[in-house]
Amino acid sequence: MDDLAAELAVSKKTLYAHFPGKEALLAAVLRDKYERIRATLEEVGRGPSHDFPSTLQTLLLGLRKELDELQPPFLRDMRKAPEVFKHLEQRRARLIRNHFGRLFHQGQRDGHVRTDLPVKLMTETLLASVQAIMNPPKLAELGMAPRTAFAGLVNLLLQGAVIRKKARG
Repeated sequence: MDDLAAELAVSKKTLYAHFPGKEALLAAVLRDKYERIRATLEEVGRGPSHDFPSTLQTLLLGLRKELDELQPPFLRDMRKAPEVFKHLEQRRARLIRNHFGRLFHQGQRDGHVRTDLPVKLMTETLLASVQAIMNPPKLAELGMAPRTAFAGLVNLLLQGAVIRKKARG
């Protein structure tokens, strides 16, 4: 709180008047971040539904932009507040199920997403992957920033890990 007060050029007393402690401040920051991510997903969802690749790209770019703001000091603080992070995970699960589920359905209708796999399986696989990787201890273990980890996770899930060699002709 000392460093934050100094950075904001306010007294610690002023900071504590608004936030009783570091956990309350962290919860407020996460609420704000969650609302911005939700707004990004909602905005992309209101766009033209006939262009799945463009919609997916816009969605992923918006999420990566939001993840850019999560820096190592923030992730360190998150590790000290597991209850706050647990609440965030519950909210994140609703967003993934709702928005990515809708997007995968659209992709199937438009012929861009495989129809031999149920949307619910794809959505739950994405959710399980995000929960396993996009958490402070795992990101620290991997030595990855949230943006990098998320981009890799999405690429792996949507494009796979196997390189398909072209047939020689």
